[in-house]
Amino acid sequence: MPNLGFPEILMIMVIALVVFGPRKLPELGQSLGRALREFRQHTQQVTGEFQRDLNEPAPVAAPVATASVAAAPVSSTPSSAQSE
Repeated sequence: MPNLGFPEILMIMVIALVVFGPRKLPELGQSLGRALREFRQHTQQVTGEFQRDLNEPAPVAAPVATASVAAAPVSSTPSSAQSE
């Protein structure tokens, strides 16, 4: 997205002055400023929450006790149950 230079900003301000008139323009500027301020505050809150979550160490899980199970030996000869 291209950056807005001084001529473009001046043209936007002139068009806004013509469309909204000199009486309504200060109100629009005030409400736009309020909206930008609220947006900035909310983005800072969300960014702060993400930073806190990232900086917070992960909880260490307790080691799980494992029981060793002995395996039954496998025979290489076919059993009588399989041949029937």
